[in-house]
Amino acid sequence: MFDYIKGILTYLSGSGIVIELGGFGYKIICPNPFSYQPLLDKETKIYLYQYVREEANVLYGFQTREERELFVRLLSVSGIGPKNALAILASGDPDEVIQAIEAEDEKFLTRFPGIGKKTAGQIILDLKGKLQEFAVRPADMKLEENMDSRLENALAEATDVLAMLGYSDREIRKVVPQLRKLDLNAENYVKEALKRLSKV
Repeated sequence: MFDYIKGILTYLSGSGIVIELGGFGYKIICPNPFSYQPLLDKETKIYLYQYVREEANVLYGFQTREERELFVRLLSVSGIGPKNALAILASGDPDEVIQAIEAEDEKFLTRFPGIGKKTAGQIILDLKGKLQEFAVRPADMKLEENMDSRLENALAEATDVLAMLGYSDREIRKVVPQLRKLDLNAENYVKEALKRLSKV
């Protein structure tokens, strides 16, 4: 079983990306391939899930282990295949998806392609209460601590991307204090950092 691949991102399209490693090009299907656009021709780390069936042997790729785990959990739901799980991850923020499952919000889940009311109900039935390790818990005594931890993790992921894009430690350290004042996910931290670095 593969955990991740680290190589040069050489190609992306609407369905996936290609990572070159050791002279081989690995085709990897991703929820939103174009989110990798800033990493084109750069060394990139992708977390993998190998989907093996009689008629298929496919590599799926994700930016974080948590995103991959949510994909695997979705696959365990009756009526959900890789295409549906990818559509959910591509169209919705993982935190929002988890919150919707915990809140039994069928209306939110049915907005995703291929997810009807029956399937949304099955997702809630199968996964509610089983995704706590990914959820951002509101309204408890540790809210501030949990938020700080989430933001620091997102910021750490963003600084890794900036380093892969070729920015020096000195340049990255210069913008981190500004980014720390914002409440963003990793992708938006990268966007904000690039705006600021372009003005330096």
